[in-house]
Amino acid sequence: RGEGQEIPEKIKQGIPFPGMENYLPFFYPQVETIFDYLPPAAMVFLIEPPEIKEGLTDFWERAQASWSKAHEEIGCWPQPEELIMPAAEFEESLSLVTRITLQSLEILEKDLLDSSLSLVTESNENLRSSLLASKSEEGVLHALANRIRQEAEKGIFSLFVCPHQRSAQQLAEMLSSHGLKTVLFPEPFSSWHPRGGANGQVTIMIGQLPRGFNFPMARLFIVAEADIFGEKRLRRKRLPWREEHTLATFSELKEGDFVVHTEHGIGVYRGLVKFTLGEEEQDFLLIEYQGGDKLYLPVYRLNLVHKYIGSGDGEPRLDKLGGTSWEKAKKKVKKFLQEMAAELIQLYAARAVIKRPAFSPGGEYLKEFEASFEFEETPDQLQAIEDVQADLDKEKPMDRLICGDVGFGKTEVALRAALRVMMDGKQVAVLVPTTVLAQQHYQTFSRRFAPYPLRLEMLSRFRSPAQQKEIIRDLAQGKIDLIIGTHRLLQRDVTFKDLGLLVIDEEHRFGVRHKERLKQMKANVDVLTLTATPIPRTLQMSLGGIRDLSVIQTPPENRLSIRTYITEFDEDIIGEAIRRELRRGGQIFFVHNRVQSIPAMEKFLRRLVPEARLGIAHGQMAERELEKVMLAFLKKEINLLLTTTIIESGLDFPAANTIIINRADKLGLAQMYQLRGRVGRAQERAYAYLLIPGLEAISREARKRLEALKEVTELGSGFKLAMHDLEIRGAGNILGDAQSGHIAAVGFDMYLQILEEAVRELKGEEVQVEIEPEIDLPLPAYIPTDYIGDINQRLVFYRRLSTAKIEEEIAEVAEELKDRYGSLPAVLENLLEIMQLKLLLKRGQIRRLASEKGKIVLTFDAKSALDPQKLVEFVARGQGRREFTPDQRLKIIPDHKGGPGLLWEIKKLLLELLEGVNIKF
Repeated sequence: RGEGQEIPEKIKQGIPFPGMENYLPFFYPQVETIFDYLPPAAMVFLIEPPEIKEGLTDFWERAQASWSKAHEEIGCWPQPEELIMPAAEFEESLSLVTRITLQSLEILEKDLLDSSLSLVTESNENLRSSLLASKSEEGVLHALANRIRQEAEKGIFSLFVCPHQRSAQQLAEMLSSHGLKTVLFPEPFSSWHPRGGANGQVTIMIGQLPRGFNFPMARLFIVAEADIFGEKRLRRKRLPWREEHTLATFSELKEGDFVVHTEHGIGVYRGLVKFTLGEEEQDFLLIEYQGGDKLYLPVYRLNLVHKYIGSGDGEPRLDKLGGTSWEKAKKKVKKFLQEMAAELIQLYAARAVIKRPAFSPGGEYLKEFEASFEFEETPDQLQAIEDVQADLDKEKPMDRLICGDVGFGKTEVALRAALRVMMDGKQVAVLVPTTVLAQQHYQTFSRRFAPYPLRLEMLSRFRSPAQQKEIIRDLAQGKIDLIIGTHRLLQRDVTFKDLGLLVIDEEHRFGVRHKERLKQMKANVDVLTLTATPIPRTLQMSLGGIRDLSVIQTPPENRLSIRTYITEFDEDIIGEAIRRELRRGGQIFFVHNRVQSIPAMEKFLRRLVPEARLGIAHGQMAERELEKVMLAFLKKEINLLLTTTIIESGLDFPAANTIIINRADKLGLAQMYQLRGRVGRAQERAYAYLLIPGLEAISREARKRLEALKEVTELGSGFKLAMHDLEIRGAGNILGDAQSGHIAAVGFDMYLQILEEAVRELKGEEVQVEIEPEIDLPLPAYIPTDYIGDINQRLVFYRRLSTAKIEEEIAEVAEELKDRYGSLPAVLENLLEIMQLKLLLKRGQIRRLASEKGKIVLTFDAKSALDPQKLVEFVARGQGRREFTPDQRLKIIPDHKGGPGLLWEIKKLLLELLEGVNIKF
């Protein structure tokens, strides 16, 4: 009935649908369980058996309830025991395998006395809080050093575990500065044995240990990094965000797509083709130009190509291979961008004239503060921190924009800057757009600065008039070190004794009047602006280097991607989604973007899930009322929020892990991505349900948007999604009409590249054109199709290798390839070696490396910084096997004629040559 009639049709056509696994018993006589796959000698670990039993019972009851409902509505539905193993059968199967039971609560059972082992340890759970409670003037580490000495007096050895080498060395330095002897132990824990008596020496190891413990039986005091500095959450390394976007487009590149070659212009991608060059087969990217001309691009030069993203107005005009149209187009765009950027450069120069003394280095306090950060810093976050710290070292006020999503670590960048400024006796103001956000920031800042003798206050409507008056007075007298506030901070009665740093969160959300006051406040103080949603023009100017910008794009390692479902409006799906979230103690957003019909939707939800605590939020509510609802949601007094798209972009609701968006087809791609990003901020799996009236009822563009969103499930993919948006809407619509023609002429990536060059020239910086070496060696060097079958994955790896700037990046790709696809084939090892040679050729300004008539031939660029005397010495050392010709070519007779030996010899020669001719790189 209804949906039940569609199911056989979907199965017949092979169309996947939610719950399809429930029909397995109709197709197989018996459904297997995990026990059918376990080998006879398998060992099963049971963690907390009582909880396992409870979970089984609860799951079985829910399965029976679902079966009753399905049987009633659809009719034909398998019995629960045909699909799920009943608890009794599960326990019987368990009894047939070797079991090890782990439980935290020790229960003495007579039958198990001989086969149980009691490991009595004392948790370090309160270690951090006891160290913080000491509030020692010398800091947390001083208190820790005393504790280590006390343990040594009891004959107990202290062992510290850090997640990586950098943090181990950092900890060793810190403990050494407190008079402790430290030793870094590089071997695994199993090979460590206590030597002699406990003498207060600290052993530091590399490993993953979430929490430490005291183990008196083994005379060990084991401390994890998290015990001292709070819990660390490792995050994976990501590529620079511009390259990340290019890789994303390469992973989706299809034959027939338009591409842009830096030197030859716009062409059509015709695939990755095998081509025999000399005697060896190689991979080439085939690009077709005007008139059918073909360019075969070697994969080691893939860094010269981008996918074409235009202005959204039809197809681009193809360039002629070897023609002049491409260079003319680039010159025209450059002229336009130079004029546009000149005005902003003047502002930049005016700001650079203002001077102030550099801030003092942070010293021990800053080191401790950095170590107590709750996350392992990501590469781009570390870069942002270094950028800001470098700004504070200079004698001109900082004006930097930090761009990154909520929970990606922008606040930490501001916290570290604030500490340095306050340590110099200056005040810090943190300006936020809403009262609720002020409250959240106040809690974060208070927690992080708890161990330090600093006074923090908040100025917002959550403070009474009397409290506000007192805060304003103390602020003027310099008794407050850091103030967090809404636009109340911008009123005339608020003054500072010595303001050093202004942190602005989401500046674009303040009104014109507030911005005027901000300009006055900014005049002579350092300014750090944090944003999750940069205005395209601001971001574009920052790309060009006109405004200082740091981008943080890396998500936490342990954050799971958001499961996204597109479905028609269905009571059962909505009800089950809400109830599942409520069962795990979470919160739900229900986004309904029509204020007029919110009362009807409220009635529907109250009937559907009466057990939920429902709240309503929309833009037509009074500001105080809206704040009250958002605060109630933050405090978990409300667990289901019926809201319009007004949901605060800056707020963090860690317990909200399900979002249901009604009429998702009516929303823009970036808007949907932002809304979906409201959930999935904790370690729980998050779910997003996009409700639509049916695929036939929505527009082609809406379908494209939904497909793009469904596709982009990996974390930190905001820029990839923005590029999808650029492709659907066209770059002209995002960056303005005046620029759309120029973007269409050269493509978005080339447009940004020209912009960067134009700005650097206007600033008087030298713009060096990088040499792109040509390599022609008698060696097969490619990624075989039987190693990586997917053509787009091969393209992504070719692109990553071709854009590598240092040898370590090539080594990283090699490790990833081995990890994902197994040991490297010989032809791929050749490719990796050639990519390393390419780096050396670029550094030495060598245009071409070739093998000609048994000789290695190097062709130098005319601008090559060769020292003739050093080159003469290099040739002389060759004992007649090296020759430098008048046409800037170096010819060498090698010992090897081919294979890996030839590559190794060329690398050795290039290293000698670069050292010999003393080229700076």
